[in-house]
Order: sequence, then C-alpha cells, then structure tokens
Amino acid sequence: MTVQDIIANKLERSFDALDADGNGYLEWSDYQKLADRYIEAYKLDRNDRRARALVAFCQMYWLDVLRHAGVDGDRLTKDQYVTATRLATIDTSRLNVTEGGAHAIFDVVDTDGDNEISREEYARLARDVWRIDASDALEGFAKLDVDGDGAVSRHEFIRAVREHFLSNDPEAPGSLFFGRV
Repeated sequence: MTVQDIIANKLERSFDALDADGNGYLEWSDYQKLADRYIEAYKLDRNDRRARALVAFCQMYWLDVLRHAGVDGDRLTKDQYVTATRLATIDTSRLNVTEGGAHAIFDVVDTDGDNEISREEYARLARDVWRIDASDALEGFAKLDVDGDGAVSRHEFIRAVREHFLSNDPEAPGSLFFGRV
C-alpha cells in the first residue's frame, strides 16, 4: 500500500460515515445530520455553546471542503471529497480542520468536563455518533490513550485527529477513528 492509499482509505471511510442517506454524495445535509447525531447522542440543547460550536464547525468545514473541491454544485463524490479534504487539511488560511473540529468534538464528548475522555465517553462517541462496532471502539480507545492512563486527554485527542488527516502510518492512533485501515 502506498503512502497516499492509507490517507485515502481513511478519508474514504470518513466519506462513508458522513454519507447519511447513502446516496454516494456528500451534501450540506449530511454534515447537518452529523451535527444532529452529536446533539442527540449527547442530549444537548441546540443553544448549548458546545452544540452551537459543533454546528458552526460543520458549516465552516463543509464550505471549506467545497471550496477546495472546485465544483460548480453543492455535492461531492467520494473522489472529490478525498481530494478536497486533503487540500483543506493542509490549507490553514481559513479554517484549521485538524484543530477546530477536534476541539469542538472534544468539548461535546467530554460530558463530565474533566478535560479527558473516559472509556465510556469514547464508547458513546463510537456507538452513537460514528456507529462503530464496540470491539473496534475499544481498540481505538487503547490507541488514543497514548500514555496509558485510562483516559484520552485533549492533547491526545487532537493529536489523533491530526494523524487521521495527515499520517501515513496505519498504526497511528488517528487511523482507527473509523475502524482498522
């Protein structure tokens, strides 16, 4: 497998997880549904600052990916999404995808506000938002918990999000967000 194949594989799995209606395209409604899954899974009021930050991030992320796709419409194929996401990830002129989203998601997932994600909090994210199998989620948690203290710190989480988008290493913690590469 080539270096680009690993990143493309991760982004293709992300596309599949985001394509809520399974029509083979990503549209703004798919990002809205992602935000809704977080809001519903974590029983957030839509006016909660964490919910508002997550929705705002999804809107900015979608628009930035769409901008990098260079398409005339408001929908992307899987190939267009992969290419545009690669470009959006390295272009920090507007929105830093790897940082902005990681913080917004962490703030929602850290339900007790202790600035760490517990095994239970991570399992909830995997199950209720990303619909990942429990065994894959536990493997992912173990990889994210780099220091082995039984919790995923904000730093570990943000590092893993960066690795998801930028690392060519199939064993990097961020490679397991959507199951094994």
